[in-house]
Amino acid sequence: MRSLTTFLALAIALPALAQTKQDRPGIVNFTRVDAVVACGGATETAALDGLKADGFKAVINLRLPTEPGANIEANAAHAKALGLNYVNIPFNGQQPDPKAVDTFLATISNKANQPVFVHCGSASRVGSMWLVKRVLQDGWTVEKATEEAKLIGLRSEPLEKFAIEYINSHKK
Repeated sequence: MRSLTTFLALAIALPALAQTKQDRPGIVNFTRVDAVVACGGATETAALDGLKADGFKAVINLRLPTEPGANIEANAAHAKALGLNYVNIPFNGQQPDPKAVDTFLATISNKANQPVFVHCGSASRVGSMWLVKRVLQDGWTVEKATEEAKLIGLRSEPLEKFAIEYINSHKK
């Protein structure tokens, strides 16, 4: 009985991982993380209607304007028409900039932006940003945050390494 009690106590104490993958029209790799955050990959302009209908208040797009199919201007205009806050934080996965992470952390923690949908092309850059957020803002361990980031879409070893280096340089 004691081992069951210990197991249940540990299960309750551990942070929950990414909750649900969902098929959503116009959004690649959609993951509902919790009540105030969802993440994904490439997002078509029309998919913003569904996000608005589901109560999202903001969209954070990590794609570069030069990426094929990014449609940042069209998405920003449509989001504005829907009353969504649309924030583009260009995050280059080949040459990640710590300033982009600084901006992301400030934007994601702003309660006025919640619930928020965060996306890039595949969700790998989103996963790396989420890894940083979970450790520095939510107090998760790097191991548990990395596990969740990979469930969300982190597939790039260089982006994972960048995120961990960022975390190590910003721990208090």
